[in-house]
Amino acid sequence: MKLRWGLALVGVLGALLVAPASASASPVVTRCEFTPTPDNPAARPVVRPLPFALTRGTVDVTFRFNYGPVTVRLNRAGAAPCAVHNMVSLIAQRFYDRSQCWRLSNSSRLGVLQCGDIYEVEKGGPGYKFPDEVSGAETYPRGTVAMGNQGPGTNGSEFFIVHSFANIPANYSVLGTVVRGMSAIDRMVADGIIPTDPNGPLDGAPAHPVKIQRATLGR
Repeated sequence: MKLRWGLALVGVLGALLVAPASASASPVVTRCEFTPTPDNPAARPVVRPLPFALTRGTVDVTFRFNYGPVTVRLNRAGAAPCAVHNMVSLIAQRFYDRSQCWRLSNSSRLGVLQCGDIYEVEKGGPGYKFPDEVSGAETYPRGTVAMGNQGPGTNGSEFFIVHSFANIPANYSVLGTVVRGMSAIDRMVADGIIPTDPNGPLDGAPAHPVKIQRATLGR
């Protein structure tokens, strides 16, 4: 764990050293606030991310589902750099490995795959939370990857991938977009849904279990 923290610190300091000296240049890093949730302890042992995040560039991550790999391009320069920083930290610590995606929806309002909870829908996070990062202009078209939550400021490990569209308020921090593997998500949807959610028959558990076998940085 100490090694990961050290590497992250070296990376951020390196970015600072190569940053332009101009006073008008945008900041290379931003402060983040990760608050422990003792009433909702970590489902798996992880350390909180460092309290600052890079605000430039992108990083690719790959979720290796039992349906095939899905690569996501996370945008550090977008509205949610702390959320990106958090996902990279959780992937580096293998939090998502051997986990299950408990919710799939395919209604006229919401078409998403929801993952990141270890125990069941909205249960089993990393033991901390962090604020929303939204501009109010967020939209959620096909391929969008965004944070899921249980209310304002409750972000942790939960995220969703939009397979059709999501007609929802701009309350969910956008991490990035799928750049490869949407066909795997489409196959999950085609296999159907077991209605377990009060929102309707097209919202519930995937008919065939969807599992993240491993999540890695890069393609």
